[in-house]
Amino acid sequence: MSNTMKSEQSVVLRASHIAKTYEESGLHTDVLSDVTFSLHRGETLAIVGASGSGKSTLLHIIGGLDTLTRGEVEVEGQLLSSLSDAQRGRVRNRSLGFIYQFHHLLPEFTALENVCMPLLIRGTPIAEARSRASELLGRVGLSKRMEHKPAELSGGERQRCAVARALVTRPACVLGDEPTGNLDEGNAEQVYELMLELNREIGTSFILVTHDSRLAARMDRTLELHNGVLQEKPRN
Repeated sequence: MSNTMKSEQSVVLRASHIAKTYEESGLHTDVLSDVTFSLHRGETLAIVGASGSGKSTLLHIIGGLDTLTRGEVEVEGQLLSSLSDAQRGRVRNRSLGFIYQFHHLLPEFTALENVCMPLLIRGTPIAEARSRASELLGRVGLSKRMEHKPAELSGGERQRCAVARALVTRPACVLGDEPTGNLDEGNAEQVYELMLELNREIGTSFILVTHDSRLAARMDRTLELHNGVLQEKPRN
């Protein structure tokens, strides 16, 4: 098998010439104009740029949560544009995990129940879902906090729980939108280390939108979004 073919097979997410234009009251606002990149299995990628440059919009588009004006997004060989809403939902559940700046845990459920949720949506039997969620919560240092609800957890604990929820399905790629932006330096460092450790051990790829230069420096690659175009940012 050629190196090119092997490389193609290792691509878990591909964005091709993505453009996004918002139209309101007859006004056209171009947020993304021509974004193209590929993400390989096990690779970590930071996306940086000024506030309002479209980083979160790009993340929502490649995660199938927002529509694009032009271009294509391919996740594990499937073009999102060719799928129905239900099929895109299944791709998100099977292939992608999401971590946000605010944890978005369901407040009425325990940490264990929150982490179980993506597996239960997939149809995993309850006993198996609880076992896998318990194991991962232990890995993120929450084995003694599994029966606590989000309001009973610290900010760092809630975000570690969110990381566990994103990874419990062993997705091909995790998309993070400022995943440490709401944490103090100590808790942010713990979450950095956790994501990088799980990346090494599980092989999940990460795309992280971040303003944190320290986190970006620890990713395999950094891409900068400027004037609607994504460009490789050279390492110092």
